[in-house]
Amino acid sequence: MWESHTVESLETEFTETLNDENSAFFIKYVNSVLVGFAQCGLRTDYVEGTESSPVGYLEGIFVKADYRKNGYAKELLSACELWAKDMGCTEFASDCELDNVGSLKFHIAMGFDEANRIICFKKRI
Repeated sequence: MWESHTVESLETEFTETLNDENSAFFIKYVNSVLVGFAQCGLRTDYVEGTESSPVGYLEGIFVKADYRKNGYAKELLSACELWAKDMGCTEFASDCELDNVGSLKFHIAMGFDEANRIICFKKRI
């Protein structure tokens, strides 16, 4: 699903998210087949380009390749946005890797405005 994550790390992350009242999962089924999901949460730290807190945040979204271009990701995103509104948010945000052109196109098509581009650094000391 996401090449930068192991199954074990995703399992741990998803389990923690399912137990967090400030997070939500939405799952899309087509004819009893799980075809996609979206994970969202509330962020209270600064979110690039926003002016309020908390901010609803799209943490991840995925639709199986054979089911893309059917509006399922838009449907999942809408569920996340509605959840965030119900949680008191007036803004919703997301991010993607600089080289993920498909994700960038999706976000723009869904009405997101680009807030900033950054490259993060780290080093061991």
